[in-house]
Amino acid sequence: MLYIRHMPLLSTPALPAGSMAALTQPELSAQDLLLRPWRPADRRTVVAGYADPTIQRWHCRSMTHDEAGDWIAAWSSRWSGETGAGWAVLAAGHVVGQISLRRVDLAEGLAEVSYWVLPEARGRRVAPRALSAVTAWSFDTLRLHRVELCHSTANKASCRVAQYAGFTLEGTKRAEGHHIDGWHDMHLHSRLDNDG
Repeated sequence: MLYIRHMPLLSTPALPAGSMAALTQPELSAQDLLLRPWRPADRRTVVAGYADPTIQRWHCRSMTHDEAGDWIAAWSSRWSGETGAGWAVLAAGHVVGQISLRRVDLAEGLAEVSYWVLPEARGRRVAPRALSAVTAWSFDTLRLHRVELCHSTANKASCRVAQYAGFTLEGTKRAEGHHIDGWHDMHLHSRLDNDG
């Protein structure tokens, strides 16, 4: 006879499919920062962000005005399709960066995050504060179990952002990210809903 022992769940399961799409994407606050959904009027800032050499180096792209409009518009369909969510990060009423859940998997309780900050706002811990806010929301509202991020091992600034936001460095994925100068080893960081 086969006996099956049921183990108690250690955390609350993520939202079922359809639940995220039923929500209105919220504005989030992180001390003096406001995170809000992207707007068509933000196109110029998106173009400027992806024209910055540092952002281009790690995100491997630039954008025209029309491409930026398409990029902004795509976030609402990614939200309704429960595959991603993007926020403009504002300080003193001006967009200074972006943070997004690039990949959401409600069934697995998992999301991957991405971010950048414009040059004039660097050095003020904008990214770790935004990352902490999105991570907390992901755990509290979406009831995700794990949020992770990857960055090139050469991107020391992203490593500091992850550490400031309480993400654990789990290891290195060899030659996993393709950048302008070739394949990069990538650091994998994560936070779990029970990390505290």
